[in-house]
Amino acid sequence: MKEIVVIIGCSFFAGITILLGGLIGNFIETHSNKKIETYILHWTGAFGGGILIAAVAFVLTPKGINIFSVQCFTLVFLSGAVVFFVLERFIEKKGGFLSQVMVMLMDFIPEAIALGAVFVLDHHLGVLLAFFIGFQNLPESYNAYFELRKNNQTGKNILTSFLMLSFLGVIASLAGRCFLLNKPDFTAGIMLFSSGGILYLIFQDIAPQSKIKNHWEPALGACLGFLVGMIGTKLFG
Repeated sequence: MKEIVVIIGCSFFAGITILLGGLIGNFIETHSNKKIETYILHWTGAFGGGILIAAVAFVLTPKGINIFSVQCFTLVFLSGAVVFFVLERFIEKKGGFLSQVMVMLMDFIPEAIALGAVFVLDHHLGVLLAFFIGFQNLPESYNAYFELRKNNQTGKNILTSFLMLSFLGVIASLAGRCFLLNKPDFTAGIMLFSSGGILYLIFQDIAPQSKIKNHWEPALGACLGFLVGMIGTKLFG
């Protein structure tokens, strides 16, 4: 029972940052000018990309590399990249409010499922993964807020949606805990699959959008994000 409470608490932290990122976006939109808003968007995008790379390097891939053969982890990793590629192309063609939400959830849901399962294998690794998910959701939802505003969505509707999405992490984590119990190979496979898709998204979407013409410093945000990942690994890993 105690383990379930810990999983709920960690997954709630990982998910509620979706709402927090949206609230910060709403505040910035209301209280700052367009230039500052754009600058912060690029900084947070790079920061989130750095954290995602740290999550892939320190949490999502090591177990799979240790458990699977080279042929197996190559197949699973590349499958994740290809599936995310196909999904993104499909979502882009559809467009609109739902597509923006789906892009944000493409890495969050698989990671949240893995979070619930990881707690069974390694408590400290579960806490570390929750740390990574929470800190990556913050800049992702911040950027998603402004993308949705461009699609003529009201701030109230966006924040309401983000609030509901925040609780999906708890549901996904509990599902991972229930259905992946004592299945370390399958759990490692999900983490590898997610890492392939996440790396695709980083270099397809996040990295290109983090650059600002005549500005070089936003790229430092990626270094800071990766540093946060290293600190988290040292503290919780």
